[in-house]
Amino acid sequence: MTDQDTHLVLERLLRLRDRREPLVAQIAEWVGAGIIEGRLEPGQDLNSVDLSRRFDTSRTPVREALMLLEQEGLVEMKARRRPRVAAPSLQDIRDIYQVRKQLLAMLAGLLVERAGEAELTELRTRVERMRKLADDDDVDAYFWSHVLLQERMTEIVGNATLKQILDSLALRTLMLRHLSLTRAGRLAYSIDDQERLLQAVEERDGELASALIAGATVRAQRAVEEQLEQDTEGRKPARRRRIAS
Repeated sequence: MTDQDTHLVLERLLRLRDRREPLVAQIAEWVGAGIIEGRLEPGQDLNSVDLSRRFDTSRTPVREALMLLEQEGLVEMKARRRPRVAAPSLQDIRDIYQVRKQLLAMLAGLLVERAGEAELTELRTRVERMRKLADDDDVDAYFWSHVLLQERMTEIVGNATLKQILDSLALRTLMLRHLSLTRAGRLAYSIDDQERLLQAVEERDGELASALIAGATVRAQRAVEEQLEQDTEGRKPARRRRIAS
């Protein structure tokens, strides 16, 4: 996984190619990646002065970038308050994962029906690379490789409506998906889940593949809830932190 891969994922999901001002896209990508990877924490202030200084610009591109991220559920902007990293409630998280579980179960079933042998070989190669990243405890690289794996699965399935719905949830779930992988032992569980899923797909067992990915999604949700509870108990208020320059 390279920085270019991360760029391409965020560029597509944030539709950054549609932005006329390249600096807006650059700021949105940097803040978005920081939120997803946990460098900018839920509830943390996003000081426009700090950001404008970091990118050597006025506050206008910063505000436009933050408004773009607000539309995707990553940033909260309220009157007379500084913008801050969105902090989804427990119910928000449960709602998101409930929908995601059903969508991914559908994806797995369709993958069994539609993936050709060459595509299965490609998926197997991706999962083998992910195993090495998990063994190396490289959370960020594993996470983005997992994101790309699921994106490739949706491309293979070829259901445009399913892909559109998953994309609409993607940015709201990326932060949570990354957070789930920071729990002790989660990388090992996750890669085991991916290998079992791929084996079920290779054996053309759609019912098992759907059940496996649904179960993996539930485990990821539990890891998110446990990590958020731990962070809430052990972390000082994040909103007072400054954005690192």
